[in-house]
Formats: sequence, C-alpha cells, structure tokens
Amino acid sequence: MRKIIAALQVSLDGLIEGPQGELDWVDSWEDRFDVCGQVDACLLGGGMYPGYEAYWSAVQADPTGVLEFTGRPPTVQEVAYARFAAATEHVVLTRRLNQAAWPQTRIVRDIADIGALKSRSGRDMHAVGGAAFVASLINADLVDELRVIVNPILLGPGKRLFGDVTARHALRLLGAQRLGSGAVRMDYALR
Repeated sequence: MRKIIAALQVSLDGLIEGPQGELDWVDSWEDRFDVCGQVDACLLGGGMYPGYEAYWSAVQADPTGVLEFTGRPPTVQEVAYARFAAATEHVVLTRRLNQAAWPQTRIVRDIADIGALKSRSGRDMHAVGGAAFVASLINADLVDELRVIVNPILLGPGKRLFGDVTARHALRLLGAQRLGSGAVRMDYALR
C-alpha cells in the first residue's frame, strides 16, 4: 500500500501562520522535504488549494518575476517544484470547490475517497496541507509519515499546526537534520 506523507512548515511555537494568515516567515517553498522523487500525487484541502494553485502557476508562468505572495523572485528550487506540481496529479478534498484550473487536478468530496486512493497501486502521496486537512487525515488514521520543518521564529498568536487533531498519537523519529537559516527538519512515522 502506498504511504501518505504529510509535510509542513511550522514556527517554533507550533504555528503554521500568523493571526492574519501571515506566511512571510517561511524563507522558501522549495521541496526541503525530499518528497518530489517519492510521490506521484499531491493531496490538499479546499481551503489551501486556490492559493497553492495560484502561487505555483505564477512561478511557472514567470520563473524570474517577483511574486506577489513573497515579494521576491522564486528560487531555482522553487521553479523546480513548480514544474513538478504542474506535471503531478493533485487531489483536493473539498465540499466548496467545484473545479480547478490545473488539468491534472480532481476534486473529491469525502475523506474515504483519499483512503481509496491510498489502497491503489502507485507511488506515495504528499499531503501538502492545510493544517485542518492534514489533521483530518491524521484523525482518519491515513497519514503514515510526518515531515515537519521547524523554523526559528516565535509567532505568538496564530493558527496551530495540530489544533484539529482529536486524539493522542505516538510518533517514532525517523531522522532529523539542520537546514539553512537555523531551521530543523524532523521526520516521524505515525505507524
């Protein structure tokens, strides 16, 4: 059975965004999780998908232009991720969205549909986010591995990464490494 790998960035105080949805503390959106070579599908929640699609479409359309979201041009690694994203199947769990602009995107309405995808043959799947979506996958016992990059910043108020997880989960450390800018990546197994 293929694995679902949830990979997210978080502040040292456990937040994924500031109180107004700020993400300016994340220095890069490249694949520092090393999932691109391992997966053939990306999973997202309906709240995150529109911004994700817009961001990576903008990078692909103008790989040297200043991005509205970050105020800077994309890095070489972000351009590589944009190409990966454009060529990879995306599955969006949502009840609100009815369509997506990317041709390789499909919408599913029930978390059981994600479970059915997991049982099919194929490479692993990357649960990109958002936080409530990843929590729903954890609550449904669908996440096999959790890769978290902890950034060296305290945001104070904001949205907690695991605020919607409903039960205790013991994790097993698979590895940890220091990244640039003082960030730390930790990989855990949930099974």
